[in-house]
Amino acid sequence: MLVSAAWIVPAIFAALNELAQRRLSGQPPPPVPELLFASGDWLLYAFLTPGVFAISRRWPLSRPRLARHASVHLAMSLLFCAAWAGAGTALRVALTPRALWYPPVKYFVSWLFITFPFGVAVYLCMAGIEHAIRYFAEARERELQMARLSEQLSSARFAALQAQVNPHFLFNTLNTIAVLVRDNDRTGAVRIVEHLGDVLRRTLTRHQTNEVTLAEELDLVRQYLAIEQARFSDRLRPAFDVDDAALSAAVPSFALQHLVENAVRHGIARNSDASLVRVSARRDRDVLVLSVVDDGQGIAEGAAELKGHGIDNTRARLRALYGDRASLIVARAPAGGTLAELRVPYHEVISESGSGPR
Repeated sequence: MLVSAAWIVPAIFAALNELAQRRLSGQPPPPVPELLFASGDWLLYAFLTPGVFAISRRWPLSRPRLARHASVHLAMSLLFCAAWAGAGTALRVALTPRALWYPPVKYFVSWLFITFPFGVAVYLCMAGIEHAIRYFAEARERELQMARLSEQLSSARFAALQAQVNPHFLFNTLNTIAVLVRDNDRTGAVRIVEHLGDVLRRTLTRHQTNEVTLAEELDLVRQYLAIEQARFSDRLRPAFDVDDAALSAAVPSFALQHLVENAVRHGIARNSDASLVRVSARRDRDVLVLSVVDDGQGIAEGAAELKGHGIDNTRARLRALYGDRASLIVARAPAGGTLAELRVPYHEVISESGSGPR
C-alpha cells in the first residue's frame, strides 16, 4: 500500500509538467480534465502495483528456477502494459474524448505500443522493489531468529551445566568415587574423575554455536553415560548403533545429550528393573534420524506423547533452526519404555576442533 501511495508523487509532477510546458510556450493553462488525465494516468499504476507484488511473491527471481520465473515476469510485464494502456484509454475517453487522435480501439493499440518500453521498465522496477522489501524483511527476521537461537543456546548450555553440576549429581559421583577408593579400586576412581572432568570441560568450553557434529555430541553423551554407569554399575547398559558415515552430520548442540539425560533420569533411575539406554543414529536420504530408547516404565497408557519444559525448549530450537523440516517425538516405545526420536535435515559442519568433517 505504501508503494501504491508513492505513485502520488509522479502524478503531481506530471500535472506540474503540463502547467510548466503551457507557461513556457506562452499558451493558456490546460483545462482541468487535461490535468486530471496527466495525473490520473500515473495513478492508474497504483492500482496495478498490488498485482505486481502478488506475482513477485508467487514467482520470486531466485534459484533454482530463476530462468523460468524470469520468463513469467517478462510475459506478465507485457500483460500489465496492456492493462495500463487499456485503463489509460478508458480514462482518456472519460475525461478528454476530443484529444483522441484515433478511434478508441485504434487509440488503445497506439497507446499500447507507446507504453511497452516504459511499461516493462516500470513493471520490473516494481518487481525489484518487492524483492528488496522482502529481502530486508527476511534479513530482519533472520536477525531476530539468530537472537532467539543465541538465547535458547545459552539456556541449553546452562541447563546442561545445571544437570551435570547440581549437588545431587556431584554428590552421587563423589560418593561413587569414595566407594571405589574404599574398595581400593584406584583405577576405577581415576576413570570416573576423568569422565567428570571431561563432562564439565565440554559443557563449559563448548563454543556458543547452534550446531555441532554428531561425533562431538556423541563424545559428550558417552562421557555422561560413563559417569551414570558408575552409579548404576549393576544394571545400566548403554548401547550405541551409529552409522559412521553420519558422524560429520550437524546436530543441535546438547539436543541428543538432553534426550539421553531424560532416559536415565526418568527411565533408569525410577525403575529398578530398567537397564538399557540405546542411542541410534542413521541417515535417511536428506534427514538425520537420532533416537534414544530406554526400557523403563515408559509413558502411561493412553498418553500420546511426553511433554515438558526441556522437550518444549528443544522443539523451539528445532523450529528456529529448521522450521518445519525437523521434528521431535517422545512417546511410549512399542516394546515398552520410552522412545525419543529426533529428525533434522542432513548437512555437515566443521567440528569445533577445526579438523573438518569426519
